[in-house]
Amino acid sequence: MVTNGPIMVEGPVRVEMPSGEVVESDRFMVALCACKRSKTFPLCDTSHRRRVRAG
Repeated sequence: MVTNGPIMVEGPVRVEMPSGEVVESDRFMVALCACKRSKTFPLCDTSHRRRVRAG
């Protein structure tokens, strides 16, 4: 894991969201968002690079 960055996991992955929506990626490595700023959440879109989290 990268500090303030995504959680990297071996793919493919299938994530079931609390709403029941299923998000899938067939990539060999998948970046899961840990900052919750991603427009493609739960997948990382590198939004963590643009702003530093306060606190």
